[in-house]
Amino acid sequence: MDADPDDGRTETANQRADRNWSELLQELRVSQTGTQILTGFLLTIPFQQRFATLDTYERNLYLVLVLLAVLATALLLTPVPLHRVLFRRHLKPQLVEWGNRFARVGLFVLALVLAGGAMLLFDVVLGRTAGLLVGVSSLVVLLGFWWVLPQVIGRRTDRSATTQRPPGSRHTSR
Repeated sequence: MDADPDDGRTETANQRADRNWSELLQELRVSQTGTQILTGFLLTIPFQQRFATLDTYERNLYLVLVLLAVLATALLLTPVPLHRVLFRRHLKPQLVEWGNRFARVGLFVLALVLAGGAMLLFDVVLGRTAGLLVGVSSLVVLLGFWWVLPQVIGRRTDRSATTQRPPGSRHTSR
């Protein structure tokens, strides 16, 4: 068995890769659908009557948001074609690693789209200052929940596990 003896599981490296891939796919299903819907919605906005009343800043912000939404969708969907090409080559660990990277970058870009969308909406409805304030606040909240909070929880969990583990045992996070 090539399982990690310290994680409480009795699985081979291949079984671990399969489990990690399955977990990644479950996470991506939620974000992929939402991102695709958001991108589709953004693509319909220019066909609305009020679009013509946007000023140059608002139109440029909108176009940046469309590009970011397309990029987020591409990043969050990339694990699917990676799997199509790599799954028969016995490269599951690499597939999991790269799928995870694309998902993380895709979520960051998605945070930019969500914050930028809020910024555009508040800019149109309440003005530039409100738009900037809401956009920056939204980005801070999203990055706080999506990046800072998991880091804090991970560090606390690692510290807690270290203090409870007998001396000489090792810890690896997988």
